Amino acid sequence: MAIVEPVQQFERIRNVHKVPLEELYTSGHRTCQGCESATVMRGFIKVAGPRTVVTGSTGCMYVANTSYMTTPWIVPWMHTQLGAGGSSAVGMAAGLRALMRKGKIPEEKINVISFCGDIGGADMGLSGISSALQSDYDLLIILYDNESAANTDIQATGMTTYGAQTTFTPPGKKYRIMQRRWKKNVAGMLAVGHPTCRYVATACATYPPLDFLNKVKKALSVGGPTFIHSYDPCPKGWDYHPRYSHDIGELAIRSGIFPLYEVHDGQVTYQHDARKNRVPVREFLMRQGRFAHLIDEDIDYIQKRVDEMWEEWEIPGVAPIKGGLKIARKSSATD
Repeated sequence: MAIVEPVQQFERIRNVHKVPLEELYTSGHRTCQGCESATVMRGFIKVAGPRTVVTGSTGCMYVANTSYMTTPWIVPWMHTQLGAGGSSAVGMAAGLRALMRKGKIPEEKINVISFCGDIGGADMGLSGISSALQSDYDLLIILYDNESAANTDIQATGMTTYGAQTTFTPPGKKYRIMQRRWKKNVAGMLAVGHPTCRYVATACATYPPLDFLNKVKKALSVGGPTFIHSYDPCPKGWDYHPRYSHDIGELAIRSGIFPLYEVHDGQVTYQHDARKNRVPVREFLMRQGRFAHLIDEDIDYIQKRVDEMWEEWEIPGVAPIKGGLKIARKSSATD
């Protein structure tokens, strides 16, 4: 007999007083001061709760969460290879389903969450995630995006913003800009390319308030495989004072360089609609040392690309084609 996995009801967290108090990601990690990715880990497991198993592929958060004989995770968790974030999530979900079917564990809702960084989520691990999103298992994959391979000393990835200085793309006398690729549109690509995946979203752990937590809750409640792309400012890789992580994340969203939206059953909802009242992208770029080598014409080019996305695309951040199709477009107020 097939196991029908229990449904987890979605109830929006409307204020900070309703955030669960229990800490399931606690002391024992070695993240940098001001690390937004640690906020992602702490937040998603708070709302997922203790009946959760977690798998994390190799990356800076694997290193930070694995000191000798210690870990900050209170729930069961497993480290997996760099490209295996999606397959490990499917394997865990399939294993739990088999154990329930055989009567070895009770039939109950057990959340399966896989987290992976730039390489594990957007580059090397992308095919495995694509396969996972075509499965029929309940699972959530979270890409924590700090725009570099931070585990191995800040190399450029497919997620790195155009013009950024990394250890692979240092500015020089002959070539001022070495990072000439535009940031890969992972969430949009997965949303458009996987029509049976019911929920794909982008998020920032600290802006707007509670948005990330509610997206995790929703992803765990809709059923089937889901995906969240979290934008994580990194003081070390982006070269700014650790106290400003929240400010940098907010500026990325308000400038429109990182679109904040969710795609639920094919309908796009913006949590911050940057089609109007965008702040200049210069305010985001010039707060970070990794962009200190840019000159006005470089900033103007980045601004032009951001403006084009919001003014010319059919769905900003998702579909860069104008057409005659009627596509659901809806904007929601922030929490």
